Amino acid sequence: MADNLQEPPEFQVPQPEGSGFPEDTFRIMVATDNHIGYLERDPVRGQDSINTFREILQLAVKYDVDLVLLAGDLFHENRPSRDTIYQVMALLREYCLNDRPVQIELLSDPDEGKAAGYSFPAINYEDPNLNVGMPVFSIHGNHDDPQGAGPEGALCALDMLSVSGLINYMGKIDLPHTMNTDGPAQEGIAIKPVLLRKGSSRLALYGVGNVKDARMHFELRSNRVKMYMPKDKKDWFNILLLHQNRVPHGPQQSVPEGMFDDSIDFVIWGHEHDCRVDPEEVAGKQYRICQPGSSVATSLADGEAIEKKVALMEVHGKEYRLTPIPLRTVRPFVMGEVILSNAAEDEGFDLNDRMAISKYLRAKVNELIDEANQQWDERNERAKQDGETELPRMLPLVRLKVDTTGVTETSNPVRFGQEFQGRIANPRDVLIFHRAKRAARSDKVIVEKPELSIDDPDLSNSEKLSKVRVHTLVHEYLSAQELQLLGELGMSDAIELFVDKDDLHAISRHVSSSLRKLMGNVQTNGKDIDIEEDDLEELFCN
Repeated sequence: MADNLQEPPEFQVPQPEGSGFPEDTFRIMVATDNHIGYLERDPVRGQDSINTFREILQLAVKYDVDLVLLAGDLFHENRPSRDTIYQVMALLREYCLNDRPVQIELLSDPDEGKAAGYSFPAINYEDPNLNVGMPVFSIHGNHDDPQGAGPEGALCALDMLSVSGLINYMGKIDLPHTMNTDGPAQEGIAIKPVLLRKGSSRLALYGVGNVKDARMHFELRSNRVKMYMPKDKKDWFNILLLHQNRVPHGPQQSVPEGMFDDSIDFVIWGHEHDCRVDPEEVAGKQYRICQPGSSVATSLADGEAIEKKVALMEVHGKEYRLTPIPLRTVRPFVMGEVILSNAAEDEGFDLNDRMAISKYLRAKVNELIDEANQQWDERNERAKQDGETELPRMLPLVRLKVDTTGVTETSNPVRFGQEFQGRIANPRDVLIFHRAKRAARSDKVIVEKPELSIDDPDLSNSEKLSKVRVHTLVHEYLSAQELQLLGELGMSDAIELFVDKDDLHAISRHVSSSLRKLMGNVQTNGKDIDIEEDDLEELFCN
């Protein structure tokens, strides 16, 4: 790839009015993790996600893009509310359906991925009954993945948008239920691209919707991920969209960056919320990774405080350049951290004086509010210089992490936050208390816990609820019960579906499936067989 095209020092994003773009250059708006519907009932933050999604579509229109690429988690809930679905459909119709001619030609099979039993094509702008001016292509994430087992198979909210002609849903993969390597080889993951052409440039989009990280890791390691590529794949610009853990969270709980096909030219990585939109090199690979991050903060973590951006990507032949575009409608978010023992020494107050501690913390929060407001004003000033309309100031998100090691008594964080009502968007959780953890040692070697436990004495109740994973709770509970009939792993997955995906039938399906499997193990050709008591445990666990 030509370095002078990827990072030209004189590059300026052209404006669409009368500029006339090259007929063989793809212009793509790249975004991911919109999480529409997050905190939709919050009186202050309820419209944040939808407002930013509107801005992304407006930017796509402004820069006259050929298509929009979304890398998963368009919705925050697996079953979005009617209000959320309504607003998303209205925005897609407002900005994507019009008489603007689509300049990209579809070369792959228009029936690939279409709804079974219906005549309309899978790609919306190929439908003669629709006026699509700006096609949107999206994969699903872990928040909006397919669920259920109805006559049409597992479905998700993106399926609804797809059959209504508003988006092009790609990367939906039906996986076998087991990863058993004994016996005949199983299908694995098959990825078929959407092939597009604009002038002399050819673009191949490979989408992989979210798969459990352990499963994806297994499929990649076992060389069971099959990518169907054109015979002249070296003449195509190949983009892979996926939605997986990039940061390791345990053994096989992430997807290594260097495990993708060597023919891939560019990877758009969803799921991680830190904005790392500038392309990053991968050791030993020719492709680079773009991680746009989320367009709305769904947690008060350090990574979410990085400025939110989307990207304008231009592809010409085998060359590309990518321009980050800051999002103006994102609520400002600043974080701070204090260690009370150090502060007491520097400021001269007593660690046992709760009033003095509250006064100190109040001053620190006020400093963060001033910093957030200054960021907003600077953002508005830059926009005014570019001829944009000034936006009214938004209440900021503020988080102060407080190390309370050595402090005997602290104030109630919720009561403390009430003083900032009307000045910040998150008064109930502006403070987060924590203590320095004592690492367990064995022969002077630090032993780290792989997962946060509900019994961790160093966590407050609020931290336990926000940080401890559902499957960790299930693991600890089932381990204590010593269940034998129902395997722990399957039950953990079923309960996780019940809690996270609102799948009311997940547990009953798992129980029924486990019982059927057990009955199959204790019968041979429909005849009962004698089982020794010592063999029962092995049958239960299989």
